[in-house]
Amino acid sequence: MALRSALINAMTNSARKAARGLLRDFNEVEHLQVSKKGPADFVSAADRRAEKTLHAELSKLRPDFGFIMEEGGRIEAKDGRHYWVIDPLDGTTNFLHAIPHFAISIGVLRDDELIAGIVLDVVRDELFWAEKNAGAFHNDRRLRVSVRRKLPEALVATGIPFHGREGHDRFRQELATVMPEVAGIRRFGAAALDLAYVAAGRYEGFWERGLSIWDIAAGIVLVREAGGIVTDLKGGASMLESGEILAANDMLHGPLLKLVGRT
Repeated sequence: MALRSALINAMTNSARKAARGLLRDFNEVEHLQVSKKGPADFVSAADRRAEKTLHAELSKLRPDFGFIMEEGGRIEAKDGRHYWVIDPLDGTTNFLHAIPHFAISIGVLRDDELIAGIVLDVVRDELFWAEKNAGAFHNDRRLRVSVRRKLPEALVATGIPFHGREGHDRFRQELATVMPEVAGIRRFGAAALDLAYVAAGRYEGFWERGLSIWDIAAGIVLVREAGGIVTDLKGGASMLESGEILAANDMLHGPLLKLVGRT
């Protein structure tokens, strides 16, 4: 059995407590689909409740850590070094439409370096976790990225710009460039889980633009510790600042970067 550090245990216990509330709320969403008002306000409230639970639990466990949160913004660290990076509900649109594919994502920054992260698939109860120089795991099984080495064998995930956001034309160009070269492309709507799936070897790669730090912080640690490569879409290291990301195994990262870079 994999030995989890106190830091990983703190994140895991907090995420599981928040997950119980999300599951209760998710079971109500399908009933709300038929209401006149619809479930959007309810889902926003569920998101905030989960974040409130995570903030309360993690504050008790590490009172000197700061927070970078989707809903609550930034709270400065008392120790000036450590930050929890929290997405309480990655895959909000899936949740809104009663699609059981969403996650809680928690990363840890120390002196602006990502050192740990977990992604909890709330419905499937799959826990993906990793810590710098300690490996990546699915529950208690060690993770490694895929060993496939040819693009025609590769299954690749991506994200499509949401309604009202820029970038649809560029995405269509990227899709037209990548699609003929790979075995298939998936769009499941939860970037944290997409990155976890790359770490687990379920996908060979994943790219997306327009993401926020809380979408990708934990997933970056997972992929790196599983032996993969993570960069921005220019091959650099500005993922957290730019919101652009490409994650893949060591053999396919370069070819995928060239394809996406054509656009």
